[in-house]
Amino acid sequence: MTAGRSQAIGGALPPRAGVGLKPEHYREILETSPDIGWFEVHAENYMGEGGPPHHFLSAVRERYPVSLHGVGLSIGGSGALDREHLCRLKVLIARYQPSLFSEHLAWSSHDTIYLNDLLPLPYTEETLQRVCEHIDEVQETIGRRMLLENPSTYVAFAGTAMSEVEFLREVVRRTGCGLLLDVNNVFVQSVNHGFDAASFIDAFPVEHVGEVHLGGHAIDSDEGGSALLIDDHGRQVADDVWTLYAHTLSRAGPRPTLIEWDNDVPEWEILFAEAKRADRVIADRRTNRIAM
Repeated sequence: MTAGRSQAIGGALPPRAGVGLKPEHYREILETSPDIGWFEVHAENYMGEGGPPHHFLSAVRERYPVSLHGVGLSIGGSGALDREHLCRLKVLIARYQPSLFSEHLAWSSHDTIYLNDLLPLPYTEETLQRVCEHIDEVQETIGRRMLLENPSTYVAFAGTAMSEVEFLREVVRRTGCGLLLDVNNVFVQSVNHGFDAASFIDAFPVEHVGEVHLGGHAIDSDEGGSALLIDDHGRQVADDVWTLYAHTLSRAGPRPTLIEWDNDVPEWEILFAEAKRADRVIADRRTNRIAM
């Protein structure tokens, strides 16, 4: 890789659509070099020292910008961050020089037990202080700003002291981190908790958003028969989420946008088509023609 090419790829993500890099698509991507803006990978899938995952990621990284998305730091956990995990993350970032690194506003571990889920947090001053301390530690360790993703939740805490938007604004103010705005998560929560999704986007601090996520959700119902949406990343983006995405770009302008499809991964052509649809919405925003 030439120095000039490496420098260009290591810069900011282009304001285009990207997709998650999946093993099912490794060879097709390398054989066809599709016209796509960038790829995102889950950090925890590449924390081994070698093997096929690194072989293919290295080859993709030579051609495309990459964003690194973490799912295992447990930013909101009550205990200390896992230093070994954080050190592995630092090595991975140094190796691939991703354009962005992001993590979730959630907790997923207790003591030495990893729960394999992203669990919600109460929006209190105590939680805020803990999250900010953890973000400061992450950013100091990896030597760069991270993005924090808004969650999808299925229960609400009675003892919350501030709204999610207020909480995120204060996290950004105290730590200097950026935000990852998951539009599907906003829509899922709006149905599950009964608020207006567009109004949430209107209040969101979009000036700090470095990346947007779009994904699919499953439709279920709770014990009372009310609709319950599950953020499962296992299907195409819903039409209502596309509409909310267009509204988001009307406020934020073009942003790097990931199509998340982590379960029941489809053939490449289907995933690529979702990315091209996002690219069309971004292009329409550039010419002020937002319409679905």
